[in-house]
Amino acid sequence: MSDTTDTGPMRAADGTPLKKSLARALRRQKLRALALISPLLIFVVVTFVVPIADMLFRSVENQIVSDTLPNTVRHLASWDSASGNTPDEPVYAALAVDFQAATEEKNHTKLGTRLNYENPGLSSLFRKTGRGADDIGKASAKRLTDLDPAWKDGATWAALMGSDDWFAAMSDWTKDDGRQPRFAARSGVAAALPLTSSAYSTFARVTRTDGKKSAVKTKPWPVFFTALEQDLASASPEALAAIDGSSAALLQSAAAAVSGFETVSYMDAFIEIDKGWGDLDNWQTIQSYAARYTPGYFLNSVDLEKTPDGIQQRPEQQQIYLMLFWRTIWMSMLITFCCLVLGYPVAWILANLRASTANVLMILVLLPFWTSLLVRTSAWKVMLQQQGVINDILVWLGLVDDASRLVLINNQFGTIVAMTHILLPFMILPLYSVMKTIPPTYLRAAKSLGATNWTAFWRVYFPQSVPGIGAGAILCYILAIGYYITPELVGGTQGVFISNRIAFHISSSLNWGLAAALGSILLGAVLMLYYVYDKIVGIDNVKLG
Repeated sequence: MSDTTDTGPMRAADGTPLKKSLARALRRQKLRALALISPLLIFVVVTFVVPIADMLFRSVENQIVSDTLPNTVRHLASWDSASGNTPDEPVYAALAVDFQAATEEKNHTKLGTRLNYENPGLSSLFRKTGRGADDIGKASAKRLTDLDPAWKDGATWAALMGSDDWFAAMSDWTKDDGRQPRFAARSGVAAALPLTSSAYSTFARVTRTDGKKSAVKTKPWPVFFTALEQDLASASPEALAAIDGSSAALLQSAAAAVSGFETVSYMDAFIEIDKGWGDLDNWQTIQSYAARYTPGYFLNSVDLEKTPDGIQQRPEQQQIYLMLFWRTIWMSMLITFCCLVLGYPVAWILANLRASTANVLMILVLLPFWTSLLVRTSAWKVMLQQQGVINDILVWLGLVDDASRLVLINNQFGTIVAMTHILLPFMILPLYSVMKTIPPTYLRAAKSLGATNWTAFWRVYFPQSVPGIGAGAILCYILAIGYYITPELVGGTQGVFISNRIAFHISSSLNWGLAAALGSILLGAVLMLYYVYDKIVGIDNVKLG
């Protein structure tokens, strides 16, 4: 009888190759682990990653200019702003079409607000022009309707601009039919009448969204007449001949007559509405911020501005953000240091007392967490004011004259005191958790070998508490650098942080782009300090217990 050796792969009990069976088990284990953490992962992505990504996008996004004034931006690309002259007539003609369409959608005020961040005064310019822009279109409307009254009818425009199927569907549409059919342009219209086609597409989208009346029965926008006049003046006869439909003959008649219309100066029309349209600075601002993405918000965040001559510093009276960034950084560091100085002895006492006594004192440490942040800050406001508790005690003790009470609030001192009190537990708790793990026998051993109390503490105890210091310092600093409620209440003008300006731009000025840029820079500063801390101390040495 001869021995036989099985040289095949090792197999599991079910006959599957062992390597394949192990790989399958490992894959199932990973999928199970992923399923367990998926709710947390989704929560982090939705509440942390997505908002940060949106903030970074808003800090450079500037699409409102090119979206609202597309034709104007295209013509401004060839304008030399350094020439010292305002743009030529074609730019104003494009502005006439863009501005009337923007007025119908109420987008001109949004654009004015955006450009007003860069050049104060543009918001009022855009609002005033919005009230008079339709007069430009009405003048064009009169010329065309005098030629044929059919141009007043919305059905005329619908038959000209829309496909036969869309026109038929819109003619029969009622509110009971539900949502209106999507606009479909007539073949050849976009090529022959680009301005009119774009304006009518916007009109059809707005009426479809509104859903009250069909485009066939809605009064035409004045911008149609302005756009059609400009299109007919530049369209080729071949392109116009390619447009068919029931309104084709009407279009040919208008094309033949448009050359005899009175010449219109759109430049004079806009300057008559507001002289600001003849101001070179306003046009330079529009051209400078015409790109869909801009570094302008980040430049403003560091007290710079984008000008036709390049990047320059903002006027001295407007340079506030670099000062606020520096104040935020150094005051946050000082608050963190104060928390360490006050919290280290407390944590040491808690760690070396009997458990029953330490637990009672720990309740006092945690007590601020059970009180509203607003209440704690308001309490400091009461205590620190000139007629407050602290000044009254100092006057009663004779340390301060009643006529010369100390100013302890609405300045940097008030912010430091209030925030140190609020953040102190975040320093004590990590220190306490680390100190509890340090055996007291180490100090006794050091003293038995001849070390003094200070030497034993500094050479033996303190190095072992450094991880707790690191954890507490990171917690306090990151929380301090982003605080805005406490500095707003007790800091006055000298004790506010950059986060207060971020909150102002988000809730009051509504300049979300600048707020996003300031937030991005603040985030970058925190990450940079975190990186430096990791290189110097080592993040692996940070412990919470």
